[in-house]
Amino acid sequence: MSLRHRLGVAFLPPAEEEGGAEPLSESGWRATVVGMHVISAALWTLAVATAVADHDGGRLAAVLGVLAAFAVAYVLAGAPALSGSAPVRAVVYLAVLVAGFCMLGFLSPELFFLLFLAYPQVWFVVHGRTTGVAWTVLLAAATATGPLVHAVSGELAREVLLQTGISLLFSLALGLWISRVLHQSAHRAELIEQLERTRVQLARAEHERGVLTERERLAQEVHDTLAQGYTSIVVLAQTATAQLATDPPAARDRLALIEEVARENLAEARAMVAAFRPVALDGSTLVEALARLAERFGRETGLPVRVDTAALAGGLALRRDEEVVLLRGAQEALANVRRHAAAQAVVIRVSVVGGEGARQVSVHVEDDGVGFDPSGARGSGLEGLRDRASSVGGEVDVVSSPGEGTRVTVRVPASRAEAR
Repeated sequence: MSLRHRLGVAFLPPAEEEGGAEPLSESGWRATVVGMHVISAALWTLAVATAVADHDGGRLAAVLGVLAAFAVAYVLAGAPALSGSAPVRAVVYLAVLVAGFCMLGFLSPELFFLLFLAYPQVWFVVHGRTTGVAWTVLLAAATATGPLVHAVSGELAREVLLQTGISLLFSLALGLWISRVLHQSAHRAELIEQLERTRVQLARAEHERGVLTERERLAQEVHDTLAQGYTSIVVLAQTATAQLATDPPAARDRLALIEEVARENLAEARAMVAAFRPVALDGSTLVEALARLAERFGRETGLPVRVDTAALAGGLALRRDEEVVLLRGAQEALANVRRHAAAQAVVIRVSVVGGEGARQVSVHVEDDGVGFDPSGARGSGLEGLRDRASSVGGEVDVVSSPGEGTRVTVRVPASRAEAR
């Protein structure tokens, strides 16, 4: 390291080194600076009064000139250095302090009570520890120069050095404490800023996750309701078209069923916009909703559908979200039967297992169709149903094999019902 660089490190205020960042909160630092201005004005006024009382003539003019230099330097350089990062002005102000106190040592040592102002200002202006120590030592040496020159004996010189050393030690202790406080304050301000940035990032991530979750939920609702309804309408329309020429009454029945399904789809769409509540459960029990679902499925496909809901005859209560999961499970299973099973009959059965406090309610949809290998099956319907069931602590089981039919089971915990 070059001599020039070492001197720069020692005497130039650091930008962000050794706690050189702006300390305290903005309001706290502003209050501190205002307090420093007030104290400075009060002590300089006292110094002027002391000089006028103790001196006259040329010495008084010289002392007042030094005090005026302090005031001008403070206004033009010291105050801006206190209020913000101004290293050049800080150096100018500290240089004026050192030169001025050196002159006061020759002219009026009794004004050294101004050091109670000067020493803290060093640390508030430069912030950094190394720089603060260098300027404090330089200021102490300047104040000792005049008394040492005027000392008439070795004993007096030792007294001056002792007083200067004690003053220097107390000043360094105070300055290092000030520097430590400012450093910790700046560190806390940095941590608070980092925490605030992290909070904003977390809030943004949570918002994005919420948007994604809501989008997935909406997609699942559309799949479980509107998409299945439109599939039924397409199948019924194709059947009605084929029957128009050969069996008009049957075609009219299909058209009436198309209107019924379309109305239910419209009601589902309105319910999704309003509150995502299944129309089938609006004002109905789960048993009634399953019965209507089975009846309509039978009319659409011509397949016999047997419904066994005796397990709920005792009035076992479920939460609305648990009923929704069971109903959606039955809808998804019947949609798969219509599309893939080529079945001859379907059974919808409700079962309750477990004792008080650990009961589970299940809806089973079984068909005698062609079956499949569940391990190789991939579909958004069943995956979405599993996600929906897991959201209430439930699960979905699929048991099937080629040629052996299929059983889909949707199981949820039997929680106590909420007030409806």
